[in-house]
Amino acid sequence: MSPLQTVKLWTVRHMGLAKDALHIYVALGLFLGSATLFKWRLSDRRPWLIVLLAALAGEAWDLRDSLVYGTRIDVWANWHDIWNTLFWPSLIVLLARLKALRV
Repeated sequence: MSPLQTVKLWTVRHMGLAKDALHIYVALGLFLGSATLFKWRLSDRRPWLIVLLAALAGEAWDLRDSLVYGTRIDVWANWHDIWNTLFWPSLIVLLARLKALRV
């Protein structure tokens, strides 16, 4: 098992989170953290792109691990993870652009 998978499983086990919840927490942390750190507006595409790149990198790593360790590749599960990771940051960007979210 790769170091990334080990960390993910440890986090899920010790924090009492589902894997889907872990994606959401990481996504919101990256989105809000990068916007705060770089003083970007929530309506800016850059924090969203940070989350997209992280989601794609994580799924690429998962696919790599499947090839290296001979586990089953489930493209729909990878797509689900990407969609799940981007949902809340996408909604926040949309609301911020519609001025429904004043930040």
